[in-house]
Amino acid sequence: LVVLNARDAADHGAEIRVRTRCVAAARQDGVWTLTLEDSTTGERSQAQARGLVNAAGPWIDEVVRNGLQRTSPARIRLVRGSHIVTRKLFDHDRAYIFQNADKRIIFAIPFETDFTLVGTTDADHTAPPGDAACTQDEADYLRTALSEYFRIPIAADDVVWSYSGVRPLYDDGASSATAATRDYVLEVDDDGGRAPLVNVFGGKITTYRRLSEAVLGKLAPYYPDMGDRWTAEAPLPGGDFPVDGVEALISGLRRDFAFLDERWARRLVRAYGTAARTMLGRAARVEDLGRDFGSTLTETEVRWLMDREWARTADDVLWRRSKLGLRLTPAETAALDDWMNQAADTATVYAEEEHA
Repeated sequence: LVVLNARDAADHGAEIRVRTRCVAAARQDGVWTLTLEDSTTGERSQAQARGLVNAAGPWIDEVVRNGLQRTSPARIRLVRGSHIVTRKLFDHDRAYIFQNADKRIIFAIPFETDFTLVGTTDADHTAPPGDAACTQDEADYLRTALSEYFRIPIAADDVVWSYSGVRPLYDDGASSATAATRDYVLEVDDDGGRAPLVNVFGGKITTYRRLSEAVLGKLAPYYPDMGDRWTAEAPLPGGDFPVDGVEALISGLRRDFAFLDERWARRLVRAYGTAARTMLGRAARVEDLGRDFGSTLTETEVRWLMDREWARTADDVLWRRSKLGLRLTPAETAALDDWMNQAADTATVYAEEEHA
């Protein structure tokens, strides 16, 4: 979802700089000057802006204090939500929500065809956001809670993967992480009516478009030429099809690309929607898609992710833009990483030659 929003922004003229940190920002004469650092090369550059939106999520305080050299009356509370992925626990496509003895709920959702996703926990997180990981206690809690409802208890060996995310909740002084508000708070700081800074505290990804429109509402007084709202009904890239049109997309893809089986076509439609057809291009045989990295991941798809979705490493492809990491072996993952590194180096050489 994050990558699709970045792609959509790029299609509308935004410049996307991945792996880039804002290490400093200073406001002078109604303009922000930002110092940006490429986290891969260490190279620094500058950019200017008429306004800033600090939507750094769990890193928002770090950006305010270190990057912007400012203080804020609002505070953020980091709450860790951990999940486990197990073998497939049931055959239908419905989700379960269970009430636990501690009054919390957990869910069990069909995941990536062959697995079940179980979550989530609520625990205060005091370490750096990037260090979040599902603890053994959290995994055991989820297994135990789920086992209360299933005929066969969930064993530790049933867990094939786990992950954890950090929610940047607005700190309203609640006594527990579970009770902390899920509402967002927008804080505006300007310089006599110029060069606004909007800090976004809290919020949920499920309502991110409403939050975004609220942010633009805060910015509107500074930019009289701002257009009307339009994102509420706008599809993200590849999403321009009816809500009940998935099966038709899959059938059409299999009809026009006869080498695709149903499982492969379904994965591509789930990942890329209508853009799956564009990605496959004029391929008439599976060999036309280039190298096979395993589990239907081909060179054509990897190049698409590198060119269109800023993927740089195997983890980008296998975990951040898909969950094919659940299927590829360590050897296949290493081979993919090696190939991507070589492809990136080749692209850099070509770019430098073209520039010269």
